[in-house]
Amino acid sequence: MHTNSDIPTGQFVAERLIRFSHCDPAGIVFFPRYFELLNGVVEDWWAHIGKPWTETVSERRMGTPTAQIDTTFVAPSHFGETVRFELSVTHVGNSSLHLTHRIVGPDGGERVRFEQRMVATSLDTHRPMPWPEDIRQAIHGFKEKS
Repeated sequence: MHTNSDIPTGQFVAERLIRFSHCDPAGIVFFPRYFELLNGVVEDWWAHIGKPWTETVSERRMGTPTAQIDTTFVAPSHFGETVRFELSVTHVGNSSLHLTHRIVGPDGGERVRFEQRMVATSLDTHRPMPWPEDIRQAIHGFKEKS
């Protein structure tokens, strides 16, 4: 477990239990499940900065699809472990957002690294759009804590 004093400023941390449903017959995480877990962490981060997807998607008709994700698998995660997801903002563009993620095991060893680029889009046109100013400010507020 971690405490707030263990979390570097400007970093969002979420712990996830590796469940049976995440694993292949060898008892290690089946790689596509990392992307599902990561998406849940990203959704939790948006809520953390005060811009939950229930508001942005349902009410504002704005999406944040992943346009690119680079992944490096370092070591396996096993059924029953609790892993730590660490999210940091590395760049905010006109309509893009670059996030860096690390997954760390209970032994402190790195398991997976992700470099993710998301894009603000209109759900009506499915085209990129500039970040609304309140969302941009929320992202920058989080980023400036680093």
